Amino acid sequence: MSDAQTPKGPAEPDEPATPSADPAAAQTLTSATPAGSAEVPPPSRWHTMWQQIVTGNALISVLSVVLALIVGAIMIAFTDENVQKTSVYFFARPGDTFVAIWESVSGAYVALFQGAIYNFRRDSFADGIKPLTETLTFATPLIAGGLGVGLAFRVGMFNIGGRGQMLIAASVAGWIAFGFDLPVGLHMFVALIGGLLGGALWGGLAGLLKARTGAHEVIVTIMLNYVAFYLVSWMLRTPGLLQAPGSSNPKTPAMKDTAVFFDLLGPQYNLHFGFILAVAATILVWWILSRSSLGFRFRAVGENPNAARVAGINVPSMYVYAMLISGALLGLAGVSQVLGTVTTGFTAGIDAGIGFDAITVALLGRSTPWGIFAAGILFGAFKAGGFSMQAAEGVPIDIVLVVQSLIVLFIAAPPLVRTIFRLPDPSKTPKRPTPIVTKEVEAK
Repeated sequence: MSDAQTPKGPAEPDEPATPSADPAAAQTLTSATPAGSAEVPPPSRWHTMWQQIVTGNALISVLSVVLALIVGAIMIAFTDENVQKTSVYFFARPGDTFVAIWESVSGAYVALFQGAIYNFRRDSFADGIKPLTETLTFATPLIAGGLGVGLAFRVGMFNIGGRGQMLIAASVAGWIAFGFDLPVGLHMFVALIGGLLGGALWGGLAGLLKARTGAHEVIVTIMLNYVAFYLVSWMLRTPGLLQAPGSSNPKTPAMKDTAVFFDLLGPQYNLHFGFILAVAATILVWWILSRSSLGFRFRAVGENPNAARVAGINVPSMYVYAMLISGALLGLAGVSQVLGTVTTGFTAGIDAGIGFDAITVALLGRSTPWGIFAAGILFGAFKAGGFSMQAAEGVPIDIVLVVQSLIVLFIAAPPLVRTIFRLPDPSKTPKRPTPIVTKEVEAK
């Protein structure tokens, strides 16, 4: 039989062998898709970016502000006298009610804008921009305090002792500011450093107790708030300490001009050097958290202290360092009040609720430095514009506080915001299907 007519036996060496016929390839990995299913193409770049936007925390913060403003508009309409009068004959002339609602809400928010950003009714640009400078002035201690609370959040600690840390820092800075005679520039610097050290030590005390004894920082900082308040109140009523000489009022003397923060835009504006310090603090906290090894250890402890401990990080030391820096930042807020805003003498109410407002600012800013910076300016605008709303439109100032509280409420409930705006749930976003890997073994 010729070679052309001879049937071939097993595969020749020069022929490609199939996996089932080659003993050397007894086990191979092949990818396969389920029967009856088509391969899904990868999502486009724009689709991926859109998914990141609609499922991100930044959008939740923005929509929380929008929802709070909407609820605030409803409250403004309900409390307006013209709306109440026109609602009596709503079914006869509904247009009057809608016009009254529009006038009340738009008038209130226009007054808020003119009191916080720019007043178009002023004759010159220099006068019209003054509301923005007021907003930045109000925002200065809020930014500093929010940075302190936010940094503690990143380490897994809840620092609600901002009031006590501000009071101690303000007392130390104020005592140096009115009790010593130092050259210009040096006096302000020494008072600033003294205030920062006072706030840092008061905050570091809570961190030390947590590190050494395991005491919960929430309980400790709450108690330290009371200790600081009554301590400062006692010093303000004691001659020779913080009380002004010859006065029976619990108030300090005026700060000396050599220690007061200088004006940034001239005496006609209230914006002072403290805002520059707040910007510098924002950059510093950003660098610590994003570019330094200390920030890496902070974030590792905040994510999982047990894993950080296994990785060789000294977790108790991180708690102490974090509270020292957090207290110094909140101390900067207190120093800004004493040396920048209230320079004629202060009382035990110098904190003005900023220690607790800082928690709101940190939550709105998602504990990120630049997010806190933006949130501080927003809340500064609410404070500056709220008085304008009350003066121009007769809107109760409490509505601004309600709007701020609603912002926190909506931020604390992201599923509610996603449901209202029909945003996708990040935990249920579709993923690209993974090919099924099978293993073929030669049948013996």
